[in-house]
Order: sequence, then C-alpha cells, then structure tokens
Amino acid sequence: MEILVVGTGAREHAIVRALSLDPAVTGLHAAPGNPGIGALAQLHPVDALDGAAVAALATELSVDLVVVGPEAPLVAGVADAVRAAGIPVFGPSGAAAMLEGSKAFAKDVMAAAGVPTAAARVATTVGEVAAALDEFGAPHVVKDDGLAAGKGVVVTSDRDAALAHAAECLAKPGGRVVVEEYLDGPEVSLFVLSDGVDVVPLVPAQDFKRVGDGDAGPNTGGMGAYSPLPWAPAGLVDEVVETVAKPTIAEMARRGTPFAGVLYCGLALTSRGVRVVEFNARFGDPETQVVLARLRTPLSGVLLASATGRLGSIAPLTWDDGAAVTVVVASHGYPVQARSGDPITGIEDAEQLPQVHVLHAGTALDQDGHLVSAGGRVLSVVGTGATLTAAREAAYAGVEAIDLPGSHHRSDIALAAAQGV
Repeated sequence: MEILVVGTGAREHAIVRALSLDPAVTGLHAAPGNPGIGALAQLHPVDALDGAAVAALATELSVDLVVVGPEAPLVAGVADAVRAAGIPVFGPSGAAAMLEGSKAFAKDVMAAAGVPTAAARVATTVGEVAAALDEFGAPHVVKDDGLAAGKGVVVTSDRDAALAHAAECLAKPGGRVVVEEYLDGPEVSLFVLSDGVDVVPLVPAQDFKRVGDGDAGPNTGGMGAYSPLPWAPAGLVDEVVETVAKPTIAEMARRGTPFAGVLYCGLALTSRGVRVVEFNARFGDPETQVVLARLRTPLSGVLLASATGRLGSIAPLTWDDGAAVTVVVASHGYPVQARSGDPITGIEDAEQLPQVHVLHAGTALDQDGHLVSAGGRVLSVVGTGATLTAAREAAYAGVEAIDLPGSHHRSDIALAAAQGV
C-alpha cells in the first residue's frame, strides 16, 4: 500500500513512523513533511492547504490512501478534493470538520445529539461577553470560535483578562467567541475513529496544555502527554463511546454531513460526570505521539477501513500493556514569540537510548544542510516502558541528550500519575 500523509508536525511524524513499521505499507510520501519525516518518506513541496494540488499529487503518485493530519487543511476541504479524485482519504470533509472549525457549530451538534457538555453562550460583542461572564461566574472560560492552533482558549479568574481575550478574538473578520461555564476535574483526550457510521475508540491519553511546570503560564499547543491513565475510571471509554461519540456521529449523518476520520473528544471528568470540553476533527498533538507508540495493530488497515466504510468489520485493536510518555522541546520564547534558526544536535544520541524515539515538529534544514529550529514546538521526545515511571525516565533521558540553545520543556509530564497522586 502506497500512502501520502499531509502535514508538517510531530503528529504527522508519529503517523508516518507507525506506518513505516506496518508490513502492508510499501511506500510512504509526505506533503510537505519535515526533515524527520523525510528519513522515512519521500517529501513533496506541496501546500497542505491546496486541495487541488494535494489531489493532483496523490493521483500522480497513484497512492492507495491519503491521510490528512492537521485541522486547517481539513477545514479548508482538502479531503473533499482528494475524495473527488477517487482516492480514499482518512479525514472528514470540510463540512464535517466544522466540528473543530467552529465551536458554536460543535455546541449546536452536541445539543441536538444530547451530548453532555458545558453550558455556553455565543457572543459577537463585548457586551454579550460581559453578560455571559457574569452569568457563569469565575473561573471564566472564553474560546475563539475558529481555529487557533490550540491557543484560542483563555481560562482565568481575571474578568478583565477574559474580556481582553474576547475583544482580541472579536476584532477578527467575522469574529465571535464562545463563553462557557468552567468544568472542574481532570481532562482526558480520547480519539474515536469513524467511517461515518461505525466507531472504534483508541486508548485515552492526557496532555499538558500550559507552558510551565505545575500548569503555570499561558496555554500552548501542548507540552507533553502520556498513556495509559491509571487513575481513569474503568468504564470511561465505553461511556464516552455510548454517550458522546455514537450520538455525535449519528447526528452528523442525520445532517447529511457524515463524519469519517478521527473524532478527538476532549473531556473533563467533572464532579457531575463526563463532559465534553471540545471536539477536534483530527488526531491531537502531542497525544498522538503516545497513543500510536502503544498501538500494536498495523495502522494502515485501520485508517483505510475508516476511509472506505469498513470499520465495522475490522478485528479489535491490540495495544501494548506498557506506557508511553512524550515531552515537547520548545524553542526560545515559545509560546509568545518563538525563535527560529537555532541549531539542533543530539537527536541521534537520544535515539540510541533504549525505548526512545524523537519526532520532529518545528524543524528545517539550513542552507548548509544542518538541522535547525523552525517553529515553537520543535521536537517530541517519546519514551516507552513497562510503567509510566520507566517511560518518563526514558523520555527525559532523551531530552537531556538533545541540545537546542534557549529551549525549554516541562519537567513534570506524567509525574503525578507515575507517583499515583
């Protein structure tokens, strides 16, 4: 099977890595990819947001499957263009991807499907935002309605800060925000594959959104993740499938916009039960890095089944009983003003360590062919092991082997879970 993966990040590197270990995969391509992906797949300089160009490339390469990784190409309809060319594609249509592209749309779908979520108000003026903030009280939750690369949400007890974030979002063309009640309790990420009718859940993971240890500082795209979650209720996955995933997939089909791809269920385990924090229309980053590290079922057949309406006939997925932890190495200044162009060394040393692999995100080759930083989140260092403690030790040993001037990372990824706290 020949496969084209669309995207540039560590999520796409994780997907390509998993596919490279799949005996059914005979060729891998990426558009545009990154230097790490280039070690496993042939890179093609195609704009990931250009559906016609991606479809033309897939046709030229005669691939059997296209996997669209990031949210922006999905919302832009890249999967539609590929489907129109007659090529199976893993990823929802542009219309179905609005589950992520508009938080207001997602709330409407959840309400129609009876999915448990936070009470919310959609606002298009600062006055409406102020009224909603007063209605729900602190802590305040204000979300940019559209795509914001994981950084469009502010959770704060400072009413002025909440209003300022809302005003910034509303200043955009067509700007609107969603103001929500605050959900207490730990958050969980669960990816559920769908072919538009049937659903297959993966294993839960937890990510760390704040930039600093102890959840200090501003939100980021994610600074690390781990799986499994030893503290999660035993029946959590089944509950989410029955009360969240199945009703949502059924509602999308009822609307004439079937959702085929991966429904990322961002969940809060509150004092009142499971609530949906957000939906995304693609694999989450960095959770994908740990979930795929534990998957033992060959990935290509699962993705192809989703793309071709055959999920209901695949065998149950198999998983490694051990643990995986990923730690994100971020560039100087991230997430406020990330610095690019710094040299990266030590990746080869890190990957010589047992149970460690390194996934590229914001990397590039300079004019001399040397690896340099080219974004905020630069690398995802993944460690695996029989326990969370062993996986953490492997991941952090890998981080210590890598040098990126001015870089920073969290030191507490999966620490509390490993300690049983």
